[in-house]
This record gives sequence, C-alpha cells and structure tokens, in this order.
Amino acid sequence: MPNAMPDAVHPAADDPCDEPPPAAFWETTRLEAMSGAQWESLCDGCGKCCLEKYEDEDTGAIHYTNVACRLLDCDTCHCTDYANRSVQVPDCITLTPAHLEDPTWLPETCAYRRVAERRPLPRWHHLRCGDADAVHRAGASARGRVVSEQAVTDPLLHLVDWVR
Repeated sequence: MPNAMPDAVHPAADDPCDEPPPAAFWETTRLEAMSGAQWESLCDGCGKCCLEKYEDEDTGAIHYTNVACRLLDCDTCHCTDYANRSVQVPDCITLTPAHLEDPTWLPETCAYRRVAERRPLPRWHHLRCGDADAVHRAGASARGRVVSEQAVTDPLLHLVDWVR
C-alpha cells in the first residue's frame, strides 16, 4: 500500500493511549473519604488560609488582610510548626471536611474549597502541573505580600483585596 503509514504511527486498536486518562482522586473521592496523604496533598501552599480575615456582620462577606499568623514563613508560605500549630495558636483551624460545608472563608483558589464546591483545581495547582512553585509564579500565593502579625498593631489597617 503506497499511502500506508508504518505501524509505529498507527496505534493498535487496543492502544492504552486511546483511553481517557483515569480521573484524579480529587475528582472521584469525597473529601471525608480521602486518605491523610490525599487530604494533605490538596493544599497548594498559598498561605492565604493563615491570614487574618474579618467577616462583615451585615453581609457575611470575608475581608482579607495581608497580616499572617506568626507561624507562617512569609517567604515560603509554609507553617513553621505545622504539627503543633493548634497548640501554639489556639484559634488556628485544623481544616476538616466539616469546615468545608460553608467554605466561603477560604480563598476562591483554595483546592479544599474548589473540591468541596465541585470545581476543578486551578491549572497552576501542583497536583495538575507537578510543580509546587507554580502557585507562587502564578501570583496566587501570599509569598512576598504579607507581614507577620508580630509586626502589626491594628490588622484592620491592612485590609487587602486579593485578585487571586
């Protein structure tokens, strides 16, 4: 056959590349059914959950500040004592599926919130792109944009509108 292509170019009928990729765990597993490792891997490392926030009593709107918990490393956006955070900071919320029944206090880009709301993860999320620093390059993290609560006297003077 003069126009036939070599076998290497024509996939076999049962070629696994013809199958859609398997669904990712965050698309198929309920939050409460995730393993500890799956749960922890959802965190994108943005650091925004560790910022001071205020809820408007009249509207319920959440207002963010650029004031970070004293345990947040403002350069890496990682907790400096994750294992003991609830002991060191008594009002620190250890996120659970129950907290996600109304996740509006978390940022729009937060994977926990997005999974709870049945929305896809952002393209820059490390589970999608394989790069933990993508969240920072995308401008979706608090890196370089926050100050420690230890340096602030009035967090209300630090209200910000996070675009991402």
